[in-house]
Parts: sequence; structure tokens; C-alpha cells
Amino acid sequence: MRKSPSPPPLPPGLAGSILDFLDAMRVEAGLARNTLAAYRTDLEGLGRWLGERGVIDWSDLDEDRIIEWLGHRRTGGAAETSVARGLVALRMLVRFLILESGLKKDPTARIPTPKLKRLLPATLSPEDVERLLGVFLVDGQPPDWRAERDTALLEVLYAAGARISEALGLTTNDLPPDLSSLRLHGKGDKMRVVPLGRRARAALERWLENGRLTVVRQRKAAGAGMASSSVFLSRSGRPLDRSSGWRRVKEAARLAGLPESISPHDLRHSFATHLLAGGADLRAVQEMLGHASIRTTEIYTHLDVEHVQTVHRMHHPRG
Repeated sequence: MRKSPSPPPLPPGLAGSILDFLDAMRVEAGLARNTLAAYRTDLEGLGRWLGERGVIDWSDLDEDRIIEWLGHRRTGGAAETSVARGLVALRMLVRFLILESGLKKDPTARIPTPKLKRLLPATLSPEDVERLLGVFLVDGQPPDWRAERDTALLEVLYAAGARISEALGLTTNDLPPDLSSLRLHGKGDKMRVVPLGRRARAALERWLENGRLTVVRQRKAAGAGMASSSVFLSRSGRPLDRSSGWRRVKEAARLAGLPESISPHDLRHSFATHLLAGGADLRAVQEMLGHASIRTTEIYTHLDVEHVQTVHRMHHPRG
């Protein structure tokens, strides 16, 4: 089998600055792990590309070289969102080097950020959500622990508008005794409390008192020690990981006859859209989603034409 060529080396003069920058962003700015990983990929890719062209120090980077790199990424098939993110990472690195390492110039200063289309997030109808959330619990059949876990996970993703990482990061300490709310740890480890509805509480309670307890007891009986304090556990008693959480949502979509392109984030989008369509306050939805800016939340204010026309007919004196 033919081996793929190894990537070009990353010049030490570029690599050290990238590591220092990422460490500062993690400690001082509190950037999320996924964001840091994406920035690392972008900057190390840039560093290798520069090394192949004889650039081994950030002070040798100029505007023409950056424009050439952005074009290289586009012709290589990178999405415009990825190109824009790479430029943002480079801008942040350059500013860090100016402050911390005495870099004299900012070669990114006059380069415009790519304009991105503002795509509306995918949203499920309330009827589709009902089908999805009920797919693992079949009437007349006793549920097993996995069905109880997966149903509870789906309910939390929709009822709390949680990101998949936030849902899977829940521990039993994040739950009040009455399960009336969840304490979610969002980006930058910012904590927020989100109320939980009746049906989501019931699903979560069923999992905690039945399925999860079964997993914990089986682990103890096998002499494997205490299970994790995570709310959502795998068969081994360890925390359910992100890829497994994604697969369970995909499986639910398949069983419900919905597109398998549905992701955990689509449930979060649906949570926000359904709240706003029902008349919820935008600021309250912003708090529940954990958005730092109200502008991020405003993307969910789209309502379908039929709904708007219905409201107009009901409330306008000449409707």
C-alpha cells in the first residue's frame, strides 16, 4: 500500500510562536478547545506552507504572501468559512506577537476579511421533533438502558438548547434534586442555568433512576470501580463521547424517517426558533443559548411566511 507523503516540517521559528499564542489564548482568553484546535490546524498549515517558500520567521511575512496563502487555500478546496477562520487566527497571532515579541508591523492590517453568506440554520418542525424524540421508546416494549439514555440525551439537546459538548459534559452535580434546570458549561467554561420542561425532566429522571443505575451497578459488580459522575454514560460506565453522541442523533433521525444529515446542533437551532415563534423574548433566548452577543441570536428571528401572515391576519385591524 502506497504511503501518503509526510507533511513538510514546521520551521522552529514559527512553531514556537504558535504554541505560545495558543497557550495564551487558552489561559487568558479562555477559548474553547475546539476553537483552539482549529486555530492550531490553520496556523501550523500556514507555517508549513511558509517554510516551503523560505519564510522561517514571522517578521518576514508580508501582505503579498498572505494573499497568496489565502488563494492557495481556496484553490485547494477550502470552504470560505475555513479561509476566513484562518485569517482571523493569523490576525490574532500577529497582534499577540506585536504585544509580546516586539513584532514591528501587522501585514494583515489591510487585508479584508472574506464576506460570508449568512446561512439560516436548519430547523425541524415541532412535528419532526416529536417523531425524533420518541423514536427509541416504543409503546408496549420495555425500554433498555440505552433507549432511556438516548431519549434523555435528545430531550436535553432540544429542551435546553444545549450544544452536544455541553450535554455530554453534564455531571450529576449539575442537576438540582427536582431536575427543574440544568447547569451547562459553555464556551470558555462560561456557566449558565437553563430551565428544563416537564417531558425532558421525566426522560432524564427515567434514565437516572433506571438505565444509568443499571450501568453503574454492572460496572461495580464487574469490579471495575466507581462509574464516572457524568450524566450520560457508555456501557463501560465512562462518559459518553462526542462521536457516540452524534451517532445516536443520526440513528434517531434514521429511525424516525428524517434526513440523516440532522445533527445535534439542529435540535439547538429548533429550540431557539420554536421559542421565538411562540413569542419568547430575544434576550431570554440569548441567555438560554449562552450567546455573548445578541446579534448571534438574531439569526433565529426568521419566521416562515405562513406564520407571519397568520399573525398579521389575527392582529392587524385590516388583516
